Amino acid sequence: MELFQVFSMRRSVRAYQSKKVEDEKLNRILEAANSAPSAGNLQAYGIVVVKDASTRMRLMEAAWGQDFIAQAPVVLVFCTDPNRSSRRYGIRGESLYSLQDATIACTYAMLAAVDLGLATVWVGAFNDDMVAEAIGVSPPVRPVAILPIGYPAEFPAPTPRRSLSDLVHIERWGKH
Repeated sequence: MELFQVFSMRRSVRAYQSKKVEDEKLNRILEAANSAPSAGNLQAYGIVVVKDASTRMRLMEAAWGQDFIAQAPVVLVFCTDPNRSSRRYGIRGESLYSLQDATIACTYAMLAAVDLGLATVWVGAFNDDMVAEAIGVSPPVRPVAILPIGYPAEFPAPTPRRSLSDLVHIERWGKH
């Protein structure tokens, strides 16, 4: 698929078929995430792959009952690894760059999934402590995004977007 076609095909899908995601496709998604740019190429994040139904259920509960998380056959949880960044970049690396690294990697994974005929939805609404416990991480590592992945059982229409004239500011905020 062409990149701009991937952009136009991406949707937030919240219903998945029970069909298993093939290991080859999952590996390609993980390779895409691994290719994402990161501050100083430190890759200050980690990805937890969750296939186990009981763990997916715990993630669903941690995300305030968003049941599509448990429905998806595979869920990726992207976590910051701030120590990887803080050694070179101090507080800014710890608090910002590791977060940026994890979220860029999640975006690459999301777009790769679309290219492979799969569907996702970015989940950021969850109880950090419950997710951390479910996937076995502890501070300073912190979960920042949950990405359910599967074959779509729904095909949502595109959502409206802001106009570029409202979104883009030339040189300074407020100037168009």
